[in-house]
Amino acid sequence: MKVCVVTGSRAEYGLLRPVMSAIEASRHLTLQVGVTGTHLEDAHGRTLRSIVADGFTVHAQVPAEVHEDSSVGIARSMGLTTEGFARAFASLTPDLVLVLGDRFEILAVVQAALVCRLPVAHLCGGDLTEGAWDDAIRHAITKMSHVHFVTNRDAARRVRQLGERPDRVHEVGSPGIDAIRTMQLLDGAELDAELGFTLLTRNVLVTYHPETLAFDDGIARLDELLAALEALGPDVGVIVTMPNADLGGAALAAHTRAWADEHDNAAAFVSLGQLRYLSTMASVDAVVGNSSSGLYEAPSLCVPTVNIGGRQDGRPRASTVIDCPPERGAIEAAIRKAFDLDTIDAHNPYGDGHASEAIVAVLEAIEDPAGLLRKGFVDLEIA
Repeated sequence: MKVCVVTGSRAEYGLLRPVMSAIEASRHLTLQVGVTGTHLEDAHGRTLRSIVADGFTVHAQVPAEVHEDSSVGIARSMGLTTEGFARAFASLTPDLVLVLGDRFEILAVVQAALVCRLPVAHLCGGDLTEGAWDDAIRHAITKMSHVHFVTNRDAARRVRQLGERPDRVHEVGSPGIDAIRTMQLLDGAELDAELGFTLLTRNVLVTYHPETLAFDDGIARLDELLAALEALGPDVGVIVTMPNADLGGAALAAHTRAWADEHDNAAAFVSLGQLRYLSTMASVDAVVGNSSSGLYEAPSLCVPTVNIGGRQDGRPRASTVIDCPPERGAIEAAIRKAFDLDTIDAHNPYGDGHASEAIVAVLEAIEDPAGLLRKGFVDLEIA
């Protein structure tokens, strides 16, 4: 069975990479790789190179021109992506398309799969991120998908609540934890050399994405975070990764980089790549910002997370996560609390690092992919 895995961003590729490796290793599945979104953009690090460096053959490249982060620009990108993948699917003729998450590029990909009558397997459906439009996109992808690999019990319940067949909903955990379990991370000296930055006595890993449901540009909230980092003093190292290509992301990235350039204790990166990113996460004293990786991966590395604002509202949290409002005093206090937090016995609600194996087992058991297309709607029983 030909499984076409489509990726459009660095963060989602980090989660998909273990699944792609497991599909490639299967004797019953053939991996196809489709690439779009920021992977093909120089401004976002052209992370296509990382996919190729990992040994994967890229079968389709569909430019989405995501460099314009206005509403019109994003809508245009979605149109280009839908058209491009309709053509790619016609050429590749996959039996099934596999996608992850909640980004607008992936919604466009699944729209193409729908009209091409291709079944879709969706990872990480049923999650909630109430501070971003990701919720609506994720639920829409769920309704256009036919097999569901979810990260936790609550997510499985929500997917069933959307009318999906229970036998097609599989609770497997987050594949991002698989990478932590299997990857040999860089040690301190190797990481310093890779970053070109010497970690200090205390360090934080910072990523701050736009809250896409907010009606401002997010700069004021980002300034509160930067002020809190300033208040920590020059003895705390700050490793910053740039925000996603979301609405308003370019302005936040420029503002963040300008701040980092003015501080000797800070270093900013467009993209670290999975090895450097996880190695950095494992080496710092706290993850700070509003990235899902602070909830998904950080607990498995026993690293505390300071989660700022409402972008991740609705997701389950480990005991390692400290929530705080986007106010400088609250952020500074939360970071200092994180520095002293005991995380040794933390339980990660997103699984044990064997998601890829479970996903491949389900895919290998599919005898008739086209038969998945007629799935029906399962009504809830109302007393």
